[in-house]
Amino acid sequence: MSDTEETPIVVEGEEVETKEVEAPKGKMTVEEALRDVLKKAMIHDGLARGLRECAKALDKRQAHLCVLNESCTEAEYIKLIEALCAEHKINLIKISDPKLLGEWAGLCKLDKEGVARKVVGCSCVVVKDFGQESEALNVLLEYFAQR
Repeated sequence: MSDTEETPIVVEGEEVETKEVEAPKGKMTVEEALRDVLKKAMIHDGLARGLRECAKALDKRQAHLCVLNESCTEAEYIKLIEALCAEHKINLIKISDPKLLGEWAGLCKLDKEGVARKVVGCSCVVVKDFGQESEALNVLLEYFAQR
């Protein structure tokens, strides 16, 4: 039986039809949108991960978006990435958890159920190619336009 069919319900000898109503889709949060954009960019080979790759992409102006881990222990690392983003006017967003950023960037193994295992923390990710346009990308671009 599919989800969109009407299902009859029998209540004390009466037959009552109910229509399934889909829950209204709310707007995506910026975090959910960022996760989806990073996944699509990874599929289209548009991610640079790590300091060396990110610095090269930022300096060559190939980057569209930079995601930085704000809990990085090296202050020079953060200063370098922030300065390159400011110099080339590249959007920068900060994430607090390096393991979460590593999982979104594909630096993990997936088990049979699709749960991430052996997640490697990541300090910086640069999106060089968004891949395809999506609702998540529009939410992110709208977020940066409001800032």
